[in-house]
Amino acid sequence: MPPTHEVTNQVPDPYGHDVAADPALLEALHRAGAGWAEDELHTLGRLAGSEQADTWGRLANENPPVLRTHDRYGHRIDEVEFHPHWHDLMRTAVGHGLHAAPWQDERPGAHTARAAKFYVWGQVEAGHTCPISMTYAAVPALRATPALAEVYEPLLAAREYDFGLREPQAKRGLIAGMSMTEKQGGSDVRANTTAAVPQADGTYRLTGHKWFTSAPMSDLFLTLAQAPGGLSCFVLPRVLPDGSRNRLLLQRLKDKLGNKSNASAEIEYDGATGWLVGEEGRGVPTIIEMVNMTRLDCTIGAASGMRYGTVRALHHATHRRAFGAALVDRPLMRNVLADLVVESEAATTVAMRLAAATDAALAGDEQEAMLRRLGLAVSKYWVCKRGPAHAAEAMECLGGNGYVEESGMPRLYREAPLVSIWEGSGNVAALDALRAMARHPATVEALLAELDAAAGADRRLDAATAALRKQLGDLTELEYRTRRLVEQMALAFQGALLVRHGDPAVADAFCASRLGGDHGAAFGTLPPGVDTAAVLDRAVRR
Repeated sequence: MPPTHEVTNQVPDPYGHDVAADPALLEALHRAGAGWAEDELHTLGRLAGSEQADTWGRLANENPPVLRTHDRYGHRIDEVEFHPHWHDLMRTAVGHGLHAAPWQDERPGAHTARAAKFYVWGQVEAGHTCPISMTYAAVPALRATPALAEVYEPLLAAREYDFGLREPQAKRGLIAGMSMTEKQGGSDVRANTTAAVPQADGTYRLTGHKWFTSAPMSDLFLTLAQAPGGLSCFVLPRVLPDGSRNRLLLQRLKDKLGNKSNASAEIEYDGATGWLVGEEGRGVPTIIEMVNMTRLDCTIGAASGMRYGTVRALHHATHRRAFGAALVDRPLMRNVLADLVVESEAATTVAMRLAAATDAALAGDEQEAMLRRLGLAVSKYWVCKRGPAHAAEAMECLGGNGYVEESGMPRLYREAPLVSIWEGSGNVAALDALRAMARHPATVEALLAELDAAAGADRRLDAATAALRKQLGDLTELEYRTRRLVEQMALAFQGALLVRHGDPAVADAFCASRLGGDHGAAFGTLPPGVDTAAVLDRAVRR
């Protein structure tokens, strides 16, 4: 067929850049003393910016996992099959230590370095980061029983991706999952009814149904069940030491809005064998160690998605012309794009600050531990809440092209709500902030100290800090207005970090809009006077 027209004014493919060439990310990496990781970060970033990696992510989502409950002869097998590129994504993540590797890395800033790599590689495909995150988070929970940690931790931390059901100690590396939620309880895990009956050999037999089990193809799971002493935490391997399959029966895979590449399942424990982690009746305090780590990854994941959307939107606007000029040169589009950059940098900066606080807390710094306790709850709530609106605006910058699957933006849009729901949706995260303040008043002092470190640098931040102090002193209808209070804390926290460490133009734009009150409900309503050229330069692909 002869051509009917010449194709012009189309945007070139968004490949061939270094995703790690992100000023806010690199500056945070060095502030935390983890500059030693920059070379590997750039290696990963160049792969993340390649067409090859983009293809891996696309095909892993276009060909979601399939559950095989039985083999051809009728034997129960409970296998999950994945597209080959899922394994490429996982192999890369594990090989670069995005999973549990930091737990056995004694270099300064090991967890911050891991957070930076998680942020970069997550921009390729978010679904596979779920089992990566849970593997990372499993270690501190397992350490509640040193004998179990001694067995599993070296294999969880190994940079070897070894897929397939075999006895854990016969493998080169392990992946961990989490299995807590039940039909009747959701986030209210104390309503769980799965029963754990102690056995003479020290194990327990678990019977019950789990409504959401993340990454059911994992080698082992941390789960909650009711033991004689109350709700307790257990570790259940898929394959038992004698090589037989544990009685974890996969009933079905969930049909989710997004996160299509990753399997989430309903699981039946039919007399499954488990080992107690921690003490009987202490299941929630034990597994909360895992949840705190995955909540950090929710915040990092939201920031990662914002950066991806921002860069894609700016790339399109730079190369697309309309009404006689490049989109990026139109004042209103510059306002939208700059606003997206500001939100993205604020999210990146606070996520990396919390990763650095994790390093410090693990080293014994109590002040940083208190900052992390409250700052993580606050940021998990706010940053993850901002993700869906940010993704929608970034997609709109591409117009109709952004609404088409091959642009990658619909996948980002579907993925964005997940981290706001996973590990406690908005109200759960906000109430967790209240719980932190009530049980550990030092968390409030630690957060206020972080704000005070920026005192006098920006009058709008000073006013926001003063207003926050007033709100913290008002105990009337506290639960009813929790969301507003947590939002104020999150914005002041982000503002203080940007004023102290961020680009001056970005910090000024953030304080003028988010703290100064001169900002509309939609993105693209930055007030006059913002240096949009300097702000946009922060998101230019390099």
